[in-house]
Parts: sequence; structure tokens; C-alpha cells
Amino acid sequence: MSHTSSSLVLAPAQLAQAISNPGALGTIEAYIGAVNRLPMLSAQQEADLGHRLRDNNDLDAARELVLSHLRLVVSVARQYLGYGLAHADLIQEGNIGLMKAVRRFDPDRGVRLVSFAVHWIRAEIHEYVVRNWRLVKIATTKAQRKLFFNLRRMRPDGHSLAPDQMEDIARELNVRQEDVAEMEVRLSGGDCALDAPAGDEDHFAPIGWLSDVSQAPDQVLARRSMDTLQSQGLADALDTLDERSQHIVKSRWLADDGGATLHELAAQYGISAERVRQIEVAALKKLRLALADQQPDFQAA
Repeated sequence: MSHTSSSLVLAPAQLAQAISNPGALGTIEAYIGAVNRLPMLSAQQEADLGHRLRDNNDLDAARELVLSHLRLVVSVARQYLGYGLAHADLIQEGNIGLMKAVRRFDPDRGVRLVSFAVHWIRAEIHEYVVRNWRLVKIATTKAQRKLFFNLRRMRPDGHSLAPDQMEDIARELNVRQEDVAEMEVRLSGGDCALDAPAGDEDHFAPIGWLSDVSQAPDQVLARRSMDTLQSQGLADALDTLDERSQHIVKSRWLADDGGATLHELAAQYGISAERVRQIEVAALKKLRLALADQQPDFQAA
């Protein structure tokens, strides 16, 4: 008997929604009950569907292959409930791995889909667990991932590991003993907010231990030097200019009303706007040199 979509417990639309969102059926228990009632495929049916998908890109065949193995995802996802993540989320990620496995399934290799798909399902769930278990990602290398998913199981008593135990684990997993010790520390610690909870002024948070670099002596002296340079230093530098150059710079850059235009100053002095610009450029250059000469004196003070 061929197991087609008409023999499935759920309607096709419900099935498609359930694959992408296990909670769409109301509760996770309803979803698990529904997928456990889906028919399983014989080896011949699986091979026929695999050929239809591979040779003809038959999406209906792909759907039946996915549906018949949803119970496998539920079983694998259940093994990762100890990480504090929602079962529905684990199943959803596992379903993604299942669909990737179905797309790559080759029925001519003589391997059942269940044996092939379990590796893809676990890979997707592993990635999801590592990405979401902590705010800070604690396993990035291959050795760290291996330790992350095996270290808790391999602790003899559930407590901290002794050096000889770390050595045994490192040898069994083919990783360095230093990696075992580092992952042991990472798994033992928890997330800690840098700042205090909102509204809790009495709670001392780690951010309180951070130094305020703005009050460091060198920063205080630098600000004091800059303030002096912008007041008395600028006044002294302006005194090095002739009266006309002073007036042009003050009118253009230090006026409260937005500054005079080149043409306004040209009319006032009876010269061209270009000549005013040249005087301004020369005056600003002289000011910069005067301020640069003053800067070491202020820093020394």
C-alpha cells in the first residue's frame, strides 16, 4: 500500500505549518502525538521516493520523506532538553537538519534515510544549542564543541574534575587537557549582567568595578590644557596678528551672529573679496603656529 498525503493524519497545510513551527498545533504534546501517528515507510517506498526526488525534483516525494521521519527529530531533540532550551525550538532546528538531509539523500548508496539524517539533525541542533545556550558563545572550535556536548556526561560525580580525570577525558575525546580545563571553567560559570537591574539602585553590578578613564590624571590635564588653550591661549595668539587680520578672523569665526561674509568685509575695507580670503588664510595659518608653540607649555604646566 502506498502511503500518500491522503493517508496522513493531518491536512497538508497543517503538516507544512507543523514542520516549520512545532507549536502550531497548540501544544508540543499535540505535535509529538501527531507526528507519531504519521505512517513509516518501507525500504522500497523510501527508495522510490528518493529516486523521484533526485531524478525529477519531486517536492511531494520530499515532503513524504520529511514527514515520515519527523518522529526521529523528536527523539533526537529530546536528548538535548538538559540545556534549558524549549523542546519545540530544538525540534524546529532538527526539522531544518532533516530537510537538508532529505535534499542530499541518495537512495542508490544502500543506506536508509534514518541513518543518514540523524547526523544532519544533530548538527543543526548542536549549532542552535551552542548559539543560544549563553549570551556569550562558549564553543567555537571543533574541540570546544566536542567538549561542550560531552563534558557534563563524562563527569564521574557531576562535580569539578580532578587533573587525572581531565587527562582521561582529553585522551578519550582526543583533545588537549588544557581545552578540557578551559571548557570546565566555562561550563561552571553562568551569565552575569554587566549593569544592575533597572530600578535596583542598591544592587552592585560588575560595571561598578570598571575604572572611569575620563577622570584619569592624564585626561584631566589634557582637558585643562585644552580649556586654557581655547581661552587665554587663543587670546594670546590673536595678539600676534595685526589689527585688520584680527578683525577679519573675529568677524568670520568668533562672532556670535554667525559671522560676516567675505563680501561684507571687502566692502568695509575697500578691497576685493579674494584679498579678504587671502588675509584670512594667512591669519589662520599664523594662529595655528602660535597655538602649536603654546601647547607644550600648557602640557608642562
